[in-house]
Amino acid sequence: MSTTKEYKDYILEQLNTIEEITCKSMMGEYLLYYKGLLFGGIYDDRLLVKIVATNKNYNMQESIPYDGAKPMYLISDIDNQEIIKDIVLDTCKGMMNNE
Repeated sequence: MSTTKEYKDYILEQLNTIEEITCKSMMGEYLLYYKGLLFGGIYDDRLLVKIVATNKNYNMQESIPYDGAKPMYLISDIDNQEIIKDIVLDTCKGMMNNE
C-alpha cells in the first residue's frame, strides 16, 4: 500500500508552521527534509521520524516504514501541529548533533 495524495497533503499542511520543509516522492511514499536533512517520511499513510536521543522523551511507538528498513517513530497525533513541530525540530536537532 502506498500513501494517498490526500494524506500527504494533510501532513504537509500540518508541517507548514516549520520553515524549509521539503517533500520528495519515492516509490509511492514521501521523504521529508528539514533544511536539506532527511528526518522522516510518510509511509502507508503514517508519519514517521528517525529515532534519535532527542525525541525519545515523546514516548512514540516504533514502526517499520517498509520491509527491511530500520524502525522509526510513529507520530500518532497528526492533528496537533505544535507537537508535530516539536518532534520534528527535536529529531533534527539530535541528528545534527549526531546523537
